[in-house]
Amino acid sequence: MIGQIYKIHSDFYYVQNDGKTFECKIREVLKKQQIKIVAGDFVEFDGGVITEVLPRKTFIPRPSVANVDQIVVVSALKHPDLDLHQLNRYISLAKYYKIPVVLCFNKEDLGLEQDSQDKILSIYGNLGYEIVFTSALEKRGLEDFRRLLNGKVSALCGNSGVGKSSLINALNPNVNLRTKEVSEKLNRGTHTTRHCEIIPIDETTAIVDTPGFSNVRFDFILPQNVDKLFDEISKHNHGCKYSDCLHINEDGCEVLKHIEEIDESRYESYVEFVAEALEYKEKVKYNGVKKETAQKFKNNKAHVKISEKKRQASRNTQRQKIYKEITEDADE
Repeated sequence: MIGQIYKIHSDFYYVQNDGKTFECKIREVLKKQQIKIVAGDFVEFDGGVITEVLPRKTFIPRPSVANVDQIVVVSALKHPDLDLHQLNRYISLAKYYKIPVVLCFNKEDLGLEQDSQDKILSIYGNLGYEIVFTSALEKRGLEDFRRLLNGKVSALCGNSGVGKSSLINALNPNVNLRTKEVSEKLNRGTHTTRHCEIIPIDETTAIVDTPGFSNVRFDFILPQNVDKLFDEISKHNHGCKYSDCLHINEDGCEVLKHIEEIDESRYESYVEFVAEALEYKEKVKYNGVKKETAQKFKNNKAHVKISEKKRQASRNTQRQKIYKEITEDADE
């Protein structure tokens, strides 16, 4: 049978098929191939054992989730304070993995000044992002939010304490997810969601609740590729004098000629991401980027590869056998 992983707990994978839930374990050969199964994966299973992971439509490693239609970045307007740089990180991460983004600004009940709303709309609305303002506490903006989610599987991501679980509870009170107050001292929330889980809102709509996290870093791409994550920067990069221009202080940079058109907070985030990418470039300069994999493909099928350690042990055994045969022939 084919089903979708909606929750993972310890070594158990909970698969939904035709409205029924099956508790499954992973086939041993998949463990040897080091195949990581995440919430949202479609799998083949038989007798409580997952035998194969089907190709993914979309995937994001953190939070680990597959086959979502869009990412909804949830930010709090206050308590914790709105952090545009963190918001830019989430947007850029989704851009890197080619997943559409919706922006939800929650806790409108704590106050939404007109200047703040105008700034949000002028920055992100002009970039083409769908934006919704909500209050999970007072049930405001929920119909607009539901409209943006309708018929899709959406992954909610954002810092702890911004109200992701509260929004899900407001959309579907039967879910009743656990929530916690934001720390007054630290001005940030504590983790209530420990793992990714697909939660149905209605028959055609589902939300993936994800753990809150804040340390997204762009230390996995090369610096010359960071501008592709910012539409307002990448649209000017073709006119730069140098093909590897980083748009920071280079001579003949077309982006810097249009710097007044780019929001200051967005450009500051871009420069920050470039600095992180430069760290990655320095690291791979000497170490390279090739990784040893635990599987190989032959005739469109995955096969377990023998590890380097075991390959060496096998070669040593062959050498010993050959040496033994030579010694025996010499004795004769």
